[in-house]
Amino acid sequence: MLQELHVRDVALIEEAWIEFAPGLTVLSGETGAGKTALIGAIKLLVGERADSTLVRAGASEAVVEGRIQTDSAEVVARRRLSADGRSRCTLDGEMATVGEMATRLGPLFDLHGQHEHQALLHPARHVGYLDRYAGPCAQDVLGEYGAARLSFTEAAEYLCELETQMADVEQKADYLRFVVEEIDKIAPEVGEDVELERRLPTLRHGEKLSTAADKAFGALRAEGGATDRVASALVPLEGVSGLDPDLDEIRERLMEVGTVLDDLGATVRDYGQAIEHDPSALNVVEARLAELSTLKKKYGPGLDDVMRVREENAERLAALQAGDEGLADARKAVDLAEDRLREAGKRLATLRAEVAPSFTKELAATVEDLALAGARFEVRLDELPFDQWTADGPQRAEFLFSSAADQPARPLAKIASGGELSRVMLALKGVLGKADQVPVLVFDEVDAGIGGSAAVAVGRRLAELSSTHQVLVVTHLAQVAAFADEHLVVCKSDEDGSTKTIVRPVQGEERVTEIARMLSGGKTEVGRAHAEELLGAARS
Repeated sequence: MLQELHVRDVALIEEAWIEFAPGLTVLSGETGAGKTALIGAIKLLVGERADSTLVRAGASEAVVEGRIQTDSAEVVARRRLSADGRSRCTLDGEMATVGEMATRLGPLFDLHGQHEHQALLHPARHVGYLDRYAGPCAQDVLGEYGAARLSFTEAAEYLCELETQMADVEQKADYLRFVVEEIDKIAPEVGEDVELERRLPTLRHGEKLSTAADKAFGALRAEGGATDRVASALVPLEGVSGLDPDLDEIRERLMEVGTVLDDLGATVRDYGQAIEHDPSALNVVEARLAELSTLKKKYGPGLDDVMRVREENAERLAALQAGDEGLADARKAVDLAEDRLREAGKRLATLRAEVAPSFTKELAATVEDLALAGARFEVRLDELPFDQWTADGPQRAEFLFSSAADQPARPLAKIASGGELSRVMLALKGVLGKADQVPVLVFDEVDAGIGGSAAVAVGRRLAELSSTHQVLVVTHLAQVAAFADEHLVVCKSDEDGSTKTIVRPVQGEERVTEIARMLSGGKTEVGRAHAEELLGAARS
């Protein structure tokens, strides 16, 4: 959700800090007060194209900052728009492009206004709405379709690769055979190089190491050596054992030293005896390491990589040597994968065709109380040629709309007005309910051309949406504003001979006054009474 918005030098707004709450937030105010500028600021924040006319007159740049809470983290975004149209963006303090901002934050917001940033204007998005309406069943079938499509793609790519290779099979086979035979001739084992490297020091310096070990053994275990000296030191201490605990502790420690020296002597003796003195063994190890190094340079960097290359080339060689049989197997795999994909596509198309009538019927019923009585919807599902199937399925879906029963349905994006589109999207969000994953919905001009009971219905629908989304609404209708969990007033202030826009929350009597102004344009007692009645009805 959008937690906080800081706007500076955007249109008439010199500076505004706005904290947003969950639920339904309404922004109201006189025409021209600057409500649209706030929507423009949010659009900048989500990476939409910038218009330098948004920069306040006399300012060098406009700045918009936002704090946005996602499911997993909090994001702090900042965008600066200079008077010459250049943008600079940061995400969590790190420099970013406008595209990165749009990619990261754009999916978190749906902005619905006069033909701007609306998913309904993009037919490619329509099939996703239909699938979400169909529920988990559609997601399961779509998952099966996606898996089948991936299998088909992989099988087709392998067949294509194999056919290309077979065009020059002998040359390919010679090379693959060379790689396999070269590796097999040396016959490396994973970890062999590490073990040989470990042996090198003793092979290269065996005589010195052996001599040193012998001398160390003599100093420890020869007659008069360290072991004998410790034993001699223990003799007088044994004679007074038990007389003084402190001296007994010294005797025990000296005994431990004797044991350690004895073990060290055995260890250094074994080490010296194990050292190889054969110069030919050094030559063998160094030659073997050179062979392994050659393989690693060509096919590495490690011996595990060398062995993987060997297996991959052996498999390709086997496939090439199989000739027509291998091609036949690959073609058979493609045919089987295509059959599975066609079957999954058929199930998906059937499911969509089944749910489309109830989807359009429910959508029409939902918009009926939004001043769109008589509106009619259709879902046109066009079958695509198999080679044009996409990740969304074997069809192209598009919503058709007619604002009157006697008018033919035509593509929604081409004939619906901005206000109609906003109300259709409002209805769609209600139909989809919790299936819609976009957390923040922003509605501008959703109440265009409506009033009375329709306006109340719009307000009620927005309030229902706010139980599963954060909803921000710019409205002129008191009937809509009455349903708000938080009410912000955007108004002009004349200071120092200049007009500025300020944004302030209203509660209690101030909110009643604002609702009354929206109803009658004044502060009459009748208007206030009507405002209190509206607020009471909305709360109930």
